[in-house]
Amino acid sequence: MDLLTLIIIFTAIGGVLSILVAGIFLMLPENVRSKILPHGISFAIGALLAVAFWGLIPHAFEEVKPDQFQLLSGTILVGILSFFVLEKLLIWRHCHSGSCEAHGDDEHNSHDNQSAGTLIIIGDSIHNFVDGVLIAAAFLTDVKLGIVTSLAVAAHEIPQEVGDFAILLHSGYSKSKALFYNVLASFTTVIGGILAYYFLEDLHDVLPFFLALASSSFIYIAVADLIPSLHKKTDIKTSLHQIVLIIAGVLVIGTLHGVAHDIEIEQHHETSASL
Repeated sequence: MDLLTLIIIFTAIGGVLSILVAGIFLMLPENVRSKILPHGISFAIGALLAVAFWGLIPHAFEEVKPDQFQLLSGTILVGILSFFVLEKLLIWRHCHSGSCEAHGDDEHNSHDNQSAGTLIIIGDSIHNFVDGVLIAAAFLTDVKLGIVTSLAVAAHEIPQEVGDFAILLHSGYSKSKALFYNVLASFTTVIGGILAYYFLEDLHDVLPFFLALASSSFIYIAVADLIPSLHKKTDIKTSLHQIVLIIAGVLVIGTLHGVAHDIEIEQHHETSASL
């Protein structure tokens, strides 16, 4: 089997497998999902922030020279501000005017939730595209490394995708639409892999900036859209549950990322030793 075929197969596995596993969440009864959903939002906050600060941003800085650090940091800042502007445009579009002040609070919150869902799809698409590039790069280095990397991507994506489903359902998406848009976003992994196979040398220079943009989208969604929704309930019991689940999201992503990183280093050392 040629290398391009392997890249297509395993980028599809890395992107779609996590969606299908997380999609089991949608098969749960409505009353069960309604109870789990608020907890999923808290978990998603931790997962998104962990992916951004433990995964995407460090990797982006590893890929650039010190004289590009300020430019890369600026990209994260511009990304956060751009997502703010994008969300404003989405809210204005839904409201058909310059503000939602004429609408009730419930309708305004609904529009905010819908824009958060749109942003999570955009951010996921960028993130998955970068994952595809990374998987292809691993395959171009060593086939075994490529396989391990694709499985690691799928493993660390599963808890994040569960959180994404929770966000989309919270944003008013139906189960079928949430699944459709998540699967659609996951195929950018395949696109990233194919483009990397043909243009990896050209993509290598811009890859850190894709990572920076993906991280800025996750930070913005977590801080601007999701965290404020948790402040609607202020009782001690609910607040403690929220804190515990946020920490759980951070720890799950951090643990999976650390395991995947250790495996990749081990495989890289084995590959170097065989040369």
